Amino acid sequence: MKKLFILTLAILFTNNSFVQANHKTFEYHFWGNNFFEVEGSKNYYKFKKNIVVDKDVKKAIDNSNKTGLISYLLFENNTITVDEQNLPTNIKNNNNLLMSNSVGKSLVSYVTGHAICEGYIDSVDVTLNDWPLLNGTLYDGQKLIDILNMSAGDQKIIGEKNFKSDNYIKDGKINVNIMPIGVHLQSDLLQNTKKGKSVYNYNALATNVVMNYVIHKTGDDWEKLLHKVFNEYVKVENNVYFNQTTQRHHKPKAGRYTFFATHYDYLRIAKTMLDDWNNDTCVGKYMKTTYEKRIKKNQNFEKKIGIFAYTKSYGGQFHFDVIGIKDRKILGMDGYGGQQVVIDFDKGRIIVVNSVDRHYNWQKLVYKKLK
Repeated sequence: MKKLFILTLAILFTNNSFVQANHKTFEYHFWGNNFFEVEGSKNYYKFKKNIVVDKDVKKAIDNSNKTGLISYLLFENNTITVDEQNLPTNIKNNNNLLMSNSVGKSLVSYVTGHAICEGYIDSVDVTLNDWPLLNGTLYDGQKLIDILNMSAGDQKIIGEKNFKSDNYIKDGKINVNIMPIGVHLQSDLLQNTKKGKSVYNYNALATNVVMNYVIHKTGDDWEKLLHKVFNEYVKVENNVYFNQTTQRHHKPKAGRYTFFATHYDYLRIAKTMLDDWNNDTCVGKYMKTTYEKRIKKNQNFEKKIGIFAYTKSYGGQFHFDVIGIKDRKILGMDGYGGQQVVIDFDKGRIIVVNSVDRHYNWQKLVYKKLK
């Protein structure tokens, strides 16, 4: 298929709570063609709309040069009620595609759930002892759920717990999102490593291990699985993309979690997850299992500026247990620069936020809407 555009990341950025708290900005860059691409569906889901003007959201969107907020959707009562956008020219010129940043970690988990439901992987409790690339590393022989939960005992190597970064290995020079996963796993830094204490340690390597394990297990069916998830199951309208980390002659293709979609397609994915949970589908049961097996973060964040910092638990690459909102099942996805997808399963409410900076008032525009 002829691509509608060519894109990749020209610069990679550190995605962690410390950087987020300091309001570092990033830019969207589009070039290259190292992506897993899924075509949009001809039968894409069409939303009902009953739009009202939310003055706070509109003000933040109109002042996006200061707030960084470029897109905001509120979905409730099976209807879009708030829909504001102010996209930069470079994003408009690339089919309104918005970069997920670490929201893509949660989407990797969602695809993993589908891989389990399709029979490629037995369960979240499967032991990872059937992937040669893990040999000699601390991940070899671990349960999938522990890696999904960011509790694989890798805090001496990478992660926010000790290194204030989610994607740089401890020496601060090697970014795990740039080179294929096999390069890192077979390096001196990962070989002959041993699992440490199982504690919450947010990092990108864990997600890339999960994603590429699913690629390994699905084999030649990997891109067929992506098509089934996003084209046939979610029914996105436009093409969506997962990033690859490929080198010439490197086989099989290696993946990383960065994802690109339009704001409506992020909402379509979130609505499908909402329906999965409430209808107790197979992948809905997978998400409920990640909730049941969630772990405490035991982490205090300097500033409460996103769902990552306003939740007490983490399970299966999802943020759970929103501070100050008891007895409600709320799932959060969070990405660098302020990307947010929040699903309130009990209220049937979804908020999708895309931004180029985390300068908008998260408490007012997201948290208060949840409450």
